[in-house]
Amino acid sequence: MGRLSIAKTWSGGIDGTSSGEMLTAMTSMKGSAAYVAVERVRGSVDGREGTFAMYHRGLSDRGVQSLSIEVVPDSGTGALVGIVGELSIVIAGGVHSYDLAYRLPKE
Repeated sequence: MGRLSIAKTWSGGIDGTSSGEMLTAMTSMKGSAAYVAVERVRGSVDGREGTFAMYHRGLSDRGVQSLSIEVVPDSGTGALVGIVGELSIVIAGGVHSYDLAYRLPKE
């Protein structure tokens, strides 16, 4: 079992910072593990200022991985009230990048 603090700086469509906590479980079987995390993003999404939370769920079953990162319902504040969506992590050459597919209510 492990516990980690998350601290990120975002730039691009999401501009700001985030912080959160992660819990992990490793097993004696190589390639099998799990993690959960909750993270709060502070900043702007495509120019709209506010905060929102994301819930992470990751599972590796003998190397077969599944990952879900979703915006926590009703967690948006400021101009991000009502945000819903999912975050995808893309890993290329050991570098992580993120794609947030989201919807906001019309102003």
